[in-house]
Amino acid sequence: MKTYVYLSLIPEALIASNLPPNEFGVYFSTGTRKRSRGQAIFFEVDPHFSSAYLPVAEYEQRCAPRQAGVPRRSAYLSIYRVLEHVPVAQLGRLHLATDDGRVLALDRGEFTPEPSRTYHLYQEFCPVNPRVASVLGPREFCQRITDRNEPVSVDRIVFADLRLEALGRDPDANNVDNLPYFNIEHLRDCLRELAHKGDKPTKTVIRQLAGEVLFRTIRRGFYVGDQKEFAFYPMPTREALEAQHHLWWRSALNTFGG
Repeated sequence: MKTYVYLSLIPEALIASNLPPNEFGVYFSTGTRKRSRGQAIFFEVDPHFSSAYLPVAEYEQRCAPRQAGVPRRSAYLSIYRVLEHVPVAQLGRLHLATDDGRVLALDRGEFTPEPSRTYHLYQEFCPVNPRVASVLGPREFCQRITDRNEPVSVDRIVFADLRLEALGRDPDANNVDNLPYFNIEHLRDCLRELAHKGDKPTKTVIRQLAGEVLFRTIRRGFYVGDQKEFAFYPMPTREALEAQHHLWWRSALNTFGG
């Protein structure tokens, strides 16, 4: 029976399982008698990398089925400081699971900067999860947040860029009622502060992720990186989601959060 290794982002954990990615996403998001249902975001991980910190070499032993022929759904290998000890090069597909078990798989893609874009809105997922407005592009933001010379930093980060619509150009823009964020005026104030303080490249909008992830607000995709490595996982276009991933997209549209 094949054993897989996954890096969960919410919560952060390294998990071994006999379930392939789609089945694991269904199990992990819809829950069991011991676990309530909820969204899941997780990477596939190459289990053959070596680590002095993570017990990855024991993944098959720890995930041995309890009964012959019955797959082991999950065996936790670690729940602390996992992301920083899994090299970006060892991360495979990224999977987004809605709370009713619909799973969307994202492959790595080529990242292209957007030099003409003024403002960005980032949702961090792991190892911390504030929402941050910034004038920095994704790669520059990743470099700054993982710079250990900065007073606030982490070793490695996973984040997504969120839709800002017209606010991405002008904090005072109108016609942004379709943005499903709580307290749009607070978001405007954060963007205005970035505009008026040229030496301040980031501003925290929300200190931590509240409620569920609004997958429909993700603009370009997800990013993972540190000072040396950077990877981009693009979201499918709205047209592709509607045509090719209709069930996942319909479920994502029914999620309410902030």
